[in-house]
Amino acid sequence: MTRRRSLGERSGTRRRTRAAASALLVVGLIAGLAACTSDPLADQYRSGDNKGFVAADGFRVVEISADERSEPVDFEGVLDTGGTTSSADYAGDVLVVNFWYAGCAPCRVEAPELAAADASFEGQDVAFLGVNLYDGAEASRAFADTYGVSYPSALATEDGSIKLAFAGESPLNAVPVTLVLDKEGRVAARLVGQIEDASILETIVRETLEES
Repeated sequence: MTRRRSLGERSGTRRRTRAAASALLVVGLIAGLAACTSDPLADQYRSGDNKGFVAADGFRVVEISADERSEPVDFEGVLDTGGTTSSADYAGDVLVVNFWYAGCAPCRVEAPELAAADASFEGQDVAFLGVNLYDGAEASRAFADTYGVSYPSALATEDGSIKLAFAGESPLNAVPVTLVLDKEGRVAARLVGQIEDASILETIVRETLEES
């Protein structure tokens, strides 16, 4: 005689099935990032196929003079490398904050440029921080390993307050977006769209660093 499963047993089975499917999705994303020497999504973007990301209206750079900057941005977040971070950790530094996610094609294309800019300021009062809008820690770290990004990213999926902290400073519905914060934590420049050359960002950071 076949025993009818209870409601609790059926619910438990469904939960285990969903958990297994989610785990497979994460593993697939990580494997795809780590294994490919050619990046199909980035290649599509370079060729003009803009699938897989929310488009900004072209690349725009807006620099804000010191006397017109808003109040310092106060934020905190959970890092993909473990632990937490906050605006207090970067007091006195020029901070570059890049908003991205792994499935964003222009984010993949610009990642090496951001890594190069970060390396160019080694030993100076400059820090870089990513804000991953949609991915978990494993996928975020896999992206960093694949594209040579050494600085950490805060995870908006773990603590959405970091996204809210910057919401009034730039349109985060279109990524990638990069903000340069001055030594007081105020937004000194907005770069909306893919950064094509590290020198663009480096020039802005250097000018902000040299401010008295």
